[in-house]
Amino acid sequence: MSSETDEDYVYDEASGEWVSAADAKIATAQNDAVEVRDAVGNLLADGDQVTLIKDLTVKGAGQTLKRGTLIKSIRLTGDAQEIDCRFDGIKGLVLRAEFVRKR
Repeated sequence: MSSETDEDYVYDEASGEWVSAADAKIATAQNDAVEVRDAVGNLLADGDQVTLIKDLTVKGAGQTLKRGTLIKSIRLTGDAQEIDCRFDGIKGLVLRAEFVRKR
């Protein structure tokens, strides 16, 4: 016999408790979120502006991005150390988070 108010429960090994399946799914999604931090430890998010803290030679473009260059509207890639961004004349630019600082 089951009614519409019955809820599935799963065992959470981290806490050692039985939790509802919906709560477990939400907790898993939050744990899967990747935190991307810049060179000084600031948390980065999609749409942030960053500046370069070091001169970077861009492979394949034959161009060097100078220290202090402003990069607008970054996108997180799901990797804790990479951010996707646009810059004039360079398509598909991916920067390491360790070389940028949040503005």
